[in-house]
Amino acid sequence: MRIQLTSIFVDDQRDALAFYTDVLGFTKRHDVPIGDDAWLTVVSPESLDGPELLLEPSSHPAVKPFRDALVEDGIPFCQFAVDDVAAEYDRLGRAGVAFTVPPTDIGPAVMAVFDDTCGNLVQIISTKPAPSDE
Repeated sequence: MRIQLTSIFVDDQRDALAFYTDVLGFTKRHDVPIGDDAWLTVVSPESLDGPELLLEPSSHPAVKPFRDALVEDGIPFCQFAVDDVAAEYDRLGRAGVAFTVPPTDIGPAVMAVFDDTCGNLVQIISTKPAPSDE
């Protein structure tokens, strides 16, 4: 069993595509019209055949209260791995991304949380190398 696809609810698929590709750096994988919406996915440019992130329309009535509660409590909807949280914080900050949590050392990792402009909080994280037993 492996993860092939996961999704994130977005307020506007076209705005989300621009943010997730132009700002975050993901690559568009699928863009298939389905009525007023699309089957719209992005992937990491480092793993073009890897797991896809579906930019899912947030029109279902259960989505708004769910996402509002997560944002109000400061809980990220999803998490992305990065090599260096501080470097991504600087890069994304220069691109105008608003962080709700700056780079924070949490012991075995460093994390930060930002607003994806599409209704979600997203966490980035980089794990620290395991201490050597030398």
